[in-house]
Amino acid sequence: MLNYLPSLSALRAFEAAARHLSFTKAASELGVTQSAISRQMRSMEDLLGLRLFERTGHGLILTEAGAVYAEKIRTKLQDIETATLELLAYRGQGGELTIACLPTLGARWLVPRLNKFTTAHPEILIHIVTKIEPFEFGDIDIDAAFHFGEHSWANALTDTLMPEYIVPLGHPDLLQEKNKMGLQQLLLHYPLLQATSRPTLWAHWFNESDVQHPSPHVGPRFEHFHMVIRAAASKMGIALLPRFLVEEEISAGNLVALDDRVVQSNGDYYFAYPQAKRANPNLQTFRTWVMREALTTKKQLNKLYG
Repeated sequence: MLNYLPSLSALRAFEAAARHLSFTKAASELGVTQSAISRQMRSMEDLLGLRLFERTGHGLILTEAGAVYAEKIRTKLQDIETATLELLAYRGQGGELTIACLPTLGARWLVPRLNKFTTAHPEILIHIVTKIEPFEFGDIDIDAAFHFGEHSWANALTDTLMPEYIVPLGHPDLLQEKNKMGLQQLLLHYPLLQATSRPTLWAHWFNESDVQHPSPHVGPRFEHFHMVIRAAASKMGIALLPRFLVEEEISAGNLVALDDRVVQSNGDYYFAYPQAKRANPNLQTFRTWVMREALTTKKQLNKLYG
């Protein structure tokens, strides 16, 4: 296959000529002569056995094959440029990591702590993206992910981070209602706010708390915990949330716990990464930091609820 692979200089010349639709402008951009570009394009077409350009009375136009090839080559050349600039910026000692995180965990636990990592390791650039469901690492350009649920991820290594404790919360006005009617009637009277990503959470809490409800799955649904938090603070209903993600609202008096019991959720938090990247030094540096931060949080949770 290498016999059909044009040189990098020829590919750069082709991309420039395709973008300008002019050998002369491509030559000026690359600092070579127009005849050098023309020769390279003829050599490429001979090598590939395909016409990439059509010469008309009004100049150059790309053939259909040339247009498709130009788009793909442009993307790859940009990737090479980005990788090279990254290498130079970090002098070969750092790089980028793209980390997938659950939206609310990222906003309320990871990001507030992230400055400690970037201060200690300025050579490693961190990109955070949000993902709710597990995915195949081989299908997407992500180096690691935070995951909630079970200790399993196809073709990946997982580290247990910390447990999750859930508690029903609502607007402070609901405390007076609870004192009047009791928790059981309060939960029957007000809507149960549902997190789409945790469809069995309320049912789990009712089962563990020995509190009865005929329809634990019924109620307004929201994609992220962050939306559930806002809905509860806006008096839309009662939320069931991980306590450590709502400390800000509780401290500000926007939400109150409606029950003293704190139930452990039906899953834990994990850090997952592909087996193929287990030797990546930057990933292991980030992993070590994450495990240390999670251990601190775990100790705090166990002290309060364990």
